[in-house]
Amino acid sequence: MNKSIIWSFLIATGLLSCHSKVTDSSEKAPVSKNYNEAHRPQFHFSPQANWMNDPNGMVYHDGEYHLFYQYYPDSNVWGPMHWGHAVSKDMVYWEHLPVAIEPDSLGWIFSGSAVFDAANSSGLGSPENPPLLAIYTYHDPEGADAGRNDFQTQGIAYSLDKGRTWEKYPNNPVLDNQGIRDFRDPKVTQITVSGEDKWIMSLAVKDKISFYSSDNLLNWKHESDFNPDWAAYGGVWECPDLFPLTSPEGEQKWILLVSINPGGPNRGSATQYFIGDFDGERFTTDQASVKWLDYGADNYAGVTWSNIPDSDGRRLFIGWMSNWIYANVVPTQVWRSANTLPRSLELYSIDQEYHLASRPVKELEMLRVESQEISGQTIALEQELVELQLRTNAADFMLEFSNSAGERVILEKKGKTFFLDRTQSGLVDFNKEFPAKHSAPLGDLEIEDLQIFLDRSSIEIFINQGELVMTELVFPRESYSQLQLQGFENKNQLHYLKSIW
Repeated sequence: MNKSIIWSFLIATGLLSCHSKVTDSSEKAPVSKNYNEAHRPQFHFSPQANWMNDPNGMVYHDGEYHLFYQYYPDSNVWGPMHWGHAVSKDMVYWEHLPVAIEPDSLGWIFSGSAVFDAANSSGLGSPENPPLLAIYTYHDPEGADAGRNDFQTQGIAYSLDKGRTWEKYPNNPVLDNQGIRDFRDPKVTQITVSGEDKWIMSLAVKDKISFYSSDNLLNWKHESDFNPDWAAYGGVWECPDLFPLTSPEGEQKWILLVSINPGGPNRGSATQYFIGDFDGERFTTDQASVKWLDYGADNYAGVTWSNIPDSDGRRLFIGWMSNWIYANVVPTQVWRSANTLPRSLELYSIDQEYHLASRPVKELEMLRVESQEISGQTIALEQELVELQLRTNAADFMLEFSNSAGERVILEKKGKTFFLDRTQSGLVDFNKEFPAKHSAPLGDLEIEDLQIFLDRSSIEIFINQGELVMTELVFPRESYSQLQLQGFENKNQLHYLKSIW
């Protein structure tokens, strides 16, 4: 996230003074007991109460998916960052755990990652009980307020009890700042080069990604930087992720995710990606134009889980489902923000050019409680939580979700462009840029099918099993109760879903 910009915004707008915590009328909101508030997501992860943004520290260990996240436990707007924590056996049902990592004398706890140090290379565990290790950015607010350029550094913490409690490394920080204001969001992975294991850190450094290497997770060496001239530079680069994928043809490529705020294809926050090669020191690419992971307005700062077993083999992703343009003012009170649905990232090609697909994970099928075949143009929606599977061979098509209050969301293909119109979707007046018609260029992509997930305050559209994706927030005053279809085949599938809470 663009934390320094948001911090300055809060001060400038009076939401925050330099010497006080962020507060508003719902500070210390009560923890939800039933997750049944208006607009509360029913099958997306959201915090029990108060503010959440970037997913952090995502690691799979001993049968559990760990999800840490940027969290402010004292208010429902952004403030001094902690790492919240939840675990899941399946990425669908989540168990909330206590705050994992809190601010200390070195600063607030900004975004980062987590790994399983199986060989105990850090020496912070033992061969019999190797540690989970979190790598995060320290943000020193006093240094930032004083105008220094070295107020962000990288620290680590470790856990010897399956992530339930965390001990900070006594010699933090492990990577000092030589004078760059934006120096954050370390994403660490382990690779093998010439038979030797090596830890690689991808770090967001203003408008580039810097790569560092280490043998022990404690001492880091700068290797190279990546910032091609043609990339998107509409804002600060953030939340990188570097990982390999194998194409359906058997070719291994390296993927670099870089979130940017602002500068997204539909304004505000978004994530671009690069496909190339990594030799253990340098990332290179033949790509010559920007590629976006999600054309919707509300998928930001997403990264992938580490330590997924080889027997699974997927590269699993989740993002923050919001946008910094309006994240602090969306019309929720007990909590603010949710995550996207988990997705499997996979390579596919069009005309011998690789692209990145985001496919909903198969575990989501366990949410289905009722399925039916639908035909015709007008379908009554009898429940609020919906998954649709639609097929089309029409040159153009349109579908509309609506309710008795006259609120509607319109999805439409016209020529080589796909549109999502939320201008009349419900509550839209909390920010002037929220009511908008967003678009995604299709290029040579021929749409054959759509998979759509509708929750209480979001809609996620996966075209051709995720070859193009749009993730958007919506805040209807009542649930959408009718679906209109034009240009779709008969015998489509409608699934009603259950709440995870």
